[in-house]
Amino acid sequence: MTETQRLMALFLITFLPAMILAGQWARRGNIPDLRPIRAFDALRGLTARAIEAGRALHVSLGVGGIASDAAGDSLAGLKVLEYLADQSAAAGVPAVVSVADPTLLPVAQGVVCRPYGADREGAAEAARHVRWIAPEPAAYAAGVMGILGGEGVDANVMVGAFGDEYLLMGEAAARRKIAHVGGASDPNVLPFVFATADEMLMGEDMYAAGAYLSGEPWHIGSLLAQDLMRWLIVWVIIAAVIIHTLF
Repeated sequence: MTETQRLMALFLITFLPAMILAGQWARRGNIPDLRPIRAFDALRGLTARAIEAGRALHVSLGVGGIASDAAGDSLAGLKVLEYLADQSAAAGVPAVVSVADPTLLPVAQGVVCRPYGADREGAAEAARHVRWIAPEPAAYAAGVMGILGGEGVDANVMVGAFGDEYLLMGEAAARRKIAHVGGASDPNVLPFVFATADEMLMGEDMYAAGAYLSGEPWHIGSLLAQDLMRWLIVWVIIAAVIIHTLF
């Protein structure tokens, strides 16, 4: 086992118990105040806005997949989709969902079908609105631009793994004055999100979607455990500097 692998194993051994304890603490009703993130506030009103306008809501999960290196970003996008799918199902207006990786297609279909429960007809209709466009980023961007331009989209949510193609899609939404919330973790993509989106999720903000949108105790416990690990790492670094300085 290499030194890096040892450090990762030590991190997981410390993090997992911290997350479990924090999740149990949150389940007992100890919910901390979360710092406000305007993008999540904007997400809560997008479905209502689209329904009032009588137009569609589009959700892009990016070019990543479940089995890719960017699986974390794709899972963050799915958590956002889960929240929007609940709202869409309650209103009876399925959201249009686009994916580039075929491994993400059945998962996204499962997410949008879940709120319908035993209503097979409603679930089937929602599943038909989940579209696999193309595996190539440029072709995927072209397909999304077609959705934004030709299907009466009033609100656009793009959260997941993206590359340079984000600018094409974001610019298409901005030109049509479509309400747009974007999120990405790649530093090279964040300027494109900032330039085109009304509200943005930067980096780790995406991974907090479960805590902010659903308020589930285990998601909040994960955030608390992450904060604990950050402080622990800071104190370990400070202690190491002091020891090396004095000895």
